[in-house]
Amino acid sequence: MKQLSEILSAITPRSFTAASDSVVTALQYDSRKVEPGNCFFAIRGTQSDGHDYIASAIERGATAIVCEQMPEKIVEGVSYIEVEDSNSAMADIAAAYYGNPSHQLALVGVTGTNGKTTIATLLYDLYRAMGYKVGLISTVVYRIGEREIVSTHTTPDAIRLNAMLREMVDMGCDYCFMEVSSHSVVQERIRGLRFRGAIFTNLTHDHLDYHGTFAEYIKAKKRLFDSLDKRAFALTNADDRNGEVMVQNCRAQVSRYSLRQMADFRCKILETHFDGMLLKIGNHEVWVNFLGRFNASNLMAVYGAATLLGADEQELLQGLSTLHSVSGRFEPVRSDDGKVAIVDYAHTPDALENVIATINDIRSEGQRLIVVCGCGGDRDSTKRPEMARIASREADIAILTSDNPRTEDPEKILDQMMEGVEPGAQVLRISDRRQAIRTAVMLATKGDIILVAGKGHETYQIIGREKLHFDDREELRAAFDANTR
Repeated sequence: MKQLSEILSAITPRSFTAASDSVVTALQYDSRKVEPGNCFFAIRGTQSDGHDYIASAIERGATAIVCEQMPEKIVEGVSYIEVEDSNSAMADIAAAYYGNPSHQLALVGVTGTNGKTTIATLLYDLYRAMGYKVGLISTVVYRIGEREIVSTHTTPDAIRLNAMLREMVDMGCDYCFMEVSSHSVVQERIRGLRFRGAIFTNLTHDHLDYHGTFAEYIKAKKRLFDSLDKRAFALTNADDRNGEVMVQNCRAQVSRYSLRQMADFRCKILETHFDGMLLKIGNHEVWVNFLGRFNASNLMAVYGAATLLGADEQELLQGLSTLHSVSGRFEPVRSDDGKVAIVDYAHTPDALENVIATINDIRSEGQRLIVVCGCGGDRDSTKRPEMARIASREADIAILTSDNPRTEDPEKILDQMMEGVEPGAQVLRISDRRQAIRTAVMLATKGDIILVAGKGHETYQIIGREKLHFDDREELRAAFDANTR
């Protein structure tokens, strides 16, 4: 709890009507969660406007209202703070309310289209293995030390984010590794945070339904690097054409990692086997439990960031050799009769192409590849033909199916995907994802590889507005069991 005047010192209101310098018991932007003494933020969202719920928040006991437009009815005993942008004000006030926790640990942000979850999680695992107390904020899970919290967003709202960072500091965490989504940047969720460093992975076709244009998507990602101060590091992927764009006019110390060209942190793949790769990092060779160029790139980001954070080289190389894949990222599921399935979160054209390229590098002659993939509803529709084009071109059999259709008609999504199918390709369309997976297993013979892409770690399927339990890994095991009876 803090005095209202104390937390308001973090912002410059457009106007301020103070009832008293009351004690703020908590911060809320959801009127349904407001309790007596809370400060309520009226946020304009894509589906609702928090200003419509100011009266409801006051009825529940809110004593301070932060808004962009003063309500017609002013209630006695309530303080009203009018601001230019409620999202920005909420972020600044949240940081002040929780005592600026990002200033008290080494916070590293990871942004890009693909690889964010893997890099953030591997850094968390690596630093825990090296004996540190660490926090993690990712798409899959939030972790405060060893305590797990269900993840609701890649990057949570500013209130929850600062609250978790405060808890990390209070329990003695030295580091926090977090994914930074483009949505979170635009919505000011990371505003006011002090980053010790930021990592750029890559930029490919995604989220254009939200950002409108690729230029706006790039601009959103770049804002993380623009926010860094001169004490921070900026680590960028030299193999991505947008890598240099991210660090233009960046005040931080810029470093680069690469698999293809000279860079501060460089790696070469010496050998690839089904259970891992032999890498040459600098002058050292190290065996890692990962496959694919994209994973080698992810590991170089981890290696580079840890080096910039001051890790010992030998301890770091030893740690890399013990790391394992993140849940739902190139995760194998094997049958008793010799079939292999790979579950991967690949839900963009670039990610799907990378995963298939990795499988093609390791599969032997005669091993067929069966790809099951779909595209989400109420999301960027322009990538649908491209996803189908890649799957139909690269797979021996491509099965197009549903992937969280949400409020869209699954068949219409498949119609759009079918527009990209390569002529002469062997393609099936099965909107029921469970049936699509079972069909892939039935069609596979011993030695074949099945790739089920798009959902990875997710344990649900969103159909309409319902969130139903669905796990690709469970479905594969059930299909394998049924097929061997």
